[in-house]
Amino acid sequence: MTALFVEILVFVFGAAVGSFLNVCIYRLPAEQSIVRPGSRCPHCLTPIRWYDNLPLLSFLILRGRCRACAAAISWRYPAVEGLTALLALLLFWKYGPGAAFFAAFAFTAALIAVTFIDIDHQIIPDVISLPGIPIGFLLAVFAMRLPWLEALLGLLLGGGVLYAIAVAYELATKREGMGGGDIKLLAMIGAFLGWKSLIFILLVSSLTGAAVGIALMVAKGADTKYAVPFGPFLSLAAVAYLFFGAAFFNFLMFHRLF
Repeated sequence: MTALFVEILVFVFGAAVGSFLNVCIYRLPAEQSIVRPGSRCPHCLTPIRWYDNLPLLSFLILRGRCRACAAAISWRYPAVEGLTALLALLLFWKYGPGAAFFAAFAFTAALIAVTFIDIDHQIIPDVISLPGIPIGFLLAVFAMRLPWLEALLGLLLGGGVLYAIAVAYELATKREGMGGGDIKLLAMIGAFLGWKSLIFILLVSSLTGAAVGIALMVAKGADTKYAVPFGPFLSLAAVAYLFFGAAFFNFLMFHRLF
């Protein structure tokens, strides 16, 4: 197979996984099965035929409308499919075929689901984060070849750091500023990426979260109590670390040495 054909397969595979993530994003917060029933229109509940459920293509063919009731299909669906497909291709370019690619892609797919669920509902489902902690640890050690102690410290410090911040914030302000879902999510991220990643992730997520939070408060005229879910920023920083983490630490070492 030519390199281009393999890359097309990876992109299609990523889009198909993105289609499944859309099911998870819609059903997990509602505590519905992600297996049964099959895909159906959320408006008229008509089952979606296979040829109307092709990732990316069906949305274009149907012009963003349900074939049965003509209700508008959210742009969220092709956006998630396209984002997942693009990240699958980028990770394939970075890791090549093999266990590391599939591990990194599975990790990234979980973060995509977490991001959109947290945006919509301000929750991070335990069904993703709790199994993700031991699975992330095992994938880190056996697929990503991360030393087990580094992954274990990432797990413990990831959850511990956010827990300490949450307790300190609540004591200082008398209100909850960070939910338990964020703590479990960072434990999952730390287990997969190792403790060193937490420096980059906490820095990037804090800066991007603060920038978006300030922009939203200015745009909406809200006060400092305006709730901005932190999970998407942790997820964004974790994915960024996969691509730029090594360059970040090389930059730190360069300036330390020179």
